[in-house]
Amino acid sequence: MKFKSRKDILFSTIIIGTNLFLLGITLYGIFIGEMEPHEYWTLPLLLGVVVFLFWMYFGTDYELSPNGLIYRCGPMKGKIGYERIREIVKGRTLWVGFRPATARKGLIIKYDRYNEIYISPKTNEVFIDKILELKSDVNITE
Repeated sequence: MKFKSRKDILFSTIIIGTNLFLLGITLYGIFIGEMEPHEYWTLPLLLGVVVFLFWMYFGTDYELSPNGLIYRCGPMKGKIGYERIREIVKGRTLWVGFRPATARKGLIIKYDRYNEIYISPKTNEVFIDKILELKSDVNITE
């Protein structure tokens, strides 16, 4: 089962605002004449950053396959087997660490001994119900 990532106003503002700002000052510099032709080498770099941020914003999802949790966030992909998951903390936000997510108040999945990943599916409750169907001994905390 596939789950799209929830997008909240904070992360939407940051991603879209950053991209609009970068594109705006670049286009302003080109059309006003502030940008010299020998400075055009920066355009592919800028376009790369904009594409990368939009790829992460629109390309974040999670899948519960028969073998485990598969996550994608732009170019970052990974898989965590159900046997490795030991605890899920719901409704919290992980500000430091690996977070293929686009919203706050998601799920912190603790796996192996000390590893954790933060995700933000559209609905936390449905995601937890589906993962409990596949592995019933996961500890759920709030």
